[in-house]
Amino acid sequence: MPRAPKPPSPFRRFNSSPEVIRIAVMMYVRFPLSLRNVEDLLAERGIDICHETIRFWWNRFGPMFASDIQRQRASRMKGFRHWRWHLDEMFVKINGETHYLWRAVDHEGEILENFVTKKKDKKAALRFLKKALKQHGPAEKIVTDGLKSYPAAMRELGNESRREMGRWKNNRVENSHLPFRRKERVMQRFRRMKSLQKFASVHANIHNHFNSQRHLVDRQTYKTCRSAALAEWQFLAI
Repeated sequence: MPRAPKPPSPFRRFNSSPEVIRIAVMMYVRFPLSLRNVEDLLAERGIDICHETIRFWWNRFGPMFASDIQRQRASRMKGFRHWRWHLDEMFVKINGETHYLWRAVDHEGEILENFVTKKKDKKAALRFLKKALKQHGPAEKIVTDGLKSYPAAMRELGNESRREMGRWKNNRVENSHLPFRRKERVMQRFRRMKSLQKFASVHANIHNHFNSQRHLVDRQTYKTCRSAALAEWQFLAI
């Protein structure tokens, strides 16, 4: 039986090597750096790349890398249950108008879902919860803040009994906002809902890939996890 042909490389029409593209995308998405900061850091390493090229690379390859990371993590974590979710919404300004980025984080700090809406009413909460439940399955406990849209939406879904709310209980998701907020300031905010949704999804998956919970492990374990994450990064989209 003939073997299936190998899919063509997504880097085949680019003059730069895949290694350069990967490190440029990783530096821009993972760290609070501007496009010009990444350009200067690469120039120090002898790589002459325009900041607009880096913008094109992250738009072209960022979702591809994020999808590959998500697929690999899903295959490794098959059968694992996210037994506690933490939900929260953060406001984001787009052209002076307030939008809301709904986020779901599990008990280990893994970012599960991002969803952008113009409002934070019951309809928006219901769409967000349906998307998260479809992607990740049911959770045993769901921790939220005092927003009334959550119980209204969960009542319709029939899982309001799993909801928890209390002082300091939702610190897990509140703290997980910080890396995204730092990046948002460097990017000088967003221009469109579509670009916000796209970047939030890419940022979440890359953050999950390199998040080794360094405050919970010793130095040697952290270095081992970091090396493993970097090694896996070099083989994405191959």
